[in-house]
Amino acid sequence: MKIAIFGAGAWGTALAQHAARRHAVLLWARDAAQAADMRRERANQRYLPGVVFEPGLEVASDLHAACQWLSDQPSLAIIATPVAGLAPTLDALVTSLPATCAALVWLCKGLEPSTLQLPHQLAASRLGQVAGAVLAGPSFAQEVAAGLPVALTVAGGGARLGEQVVAALHHGAARIYATDDVIGVELGGALKNVMAIAAGIADGLELGMNARAALITRGLAEMTRLGVALGARAETFMGLTGLGDLVLTCTGGLSRNRRVGLALARGEPLAQIISGLGHVAEGVSTAPVARNLAARLAVDMPILQAVCAVLEGHTRATDAVLALLSREPRREGI
Repeated sequence: MKIAIFGAGAWGTALAQHAARRHAVLLWARDAAQAADMRRERANQRYLPGVVFEPGLEVASDLHAACQWLSDQPSLAIIATPVAGLAPTLDALVTSLPATCAALVWLCKGLEPSTLQLPHQLAASRLGQVAGAVLAGPSFAQEVAAGLPVALTVAGGGARLGEQVVAALHHGAARIYATDDVIGVELGGALKNVMAIAAGIADGLELGMNARAALITRGLAEMTRLGVALGARAETFMGLTGLGDLVLTCTGGLSRNRRVGLALARGEPLAQIISGLGHVAEGVSTAPVARNLAARLAVDMPILQAVCAVLEGHTRATDAVLALLSREPRREGI
């Protein structure tokens, strides 16, 4: 099988590296200069430094040529852009992909600001006859690139597409599971980034491990409430793309969203924090959109609201925590 990955950030590069251990893989970068650097250095020093490309991994910057590269055998196209890049990339791909590529998979986690839509909703009107699915789960790019164990979930597009993705990527130390709950998978992947900012704030304020455990647990309840209101299954949030991804992103030292929270707790300005990351922290852009979606559905999400207040400069991190602690008691549950 041939696999083309469109988007050469850290996660797209890491998945390309994993896939190239078994398949011929083409990694497409929008920036021609970056693509040239990667071809010359056989590495992505900008986003995944220190990882030497597998022999089966090629790099290109011509999108039409990358699509035609898929034409001579059954193939899979994977979009590895942030949510903001999903729609334009889909628009470009659906008119250029050959008939041998009957499926598109996206990796992005978040919500579209103006429409409050999840990625599969953005894709629905653009895919036509091409099947589409999301691939998500608890995964740091550096570990996947290094070949360390990881488990991911593919959702959407029907059973046949799920089988194709499993066949393509379920090898080595990677386990791929399939589900039909695309709403639950996508929403879990989006909201866990917001909760990781909250966890970073709590850790930065040195509130302790008890507080972190409580925040993760109540954050999961908030995520589940919104998911059920949108039609997702509650049990999906107990799986890889819910609890699994939430725990990793709230506790892992490689989590960019947690690092945002740590910096907010130190009183650093948000613009300075984002500039220093060098990568996208999707929880920053997801938080206000998720708040609007929750308001539209009348879903109570106090942790989400507290994160938004800190991100927008309406309150200090310490005051946001105090506000959460002063809430009236209630019975535990979703």
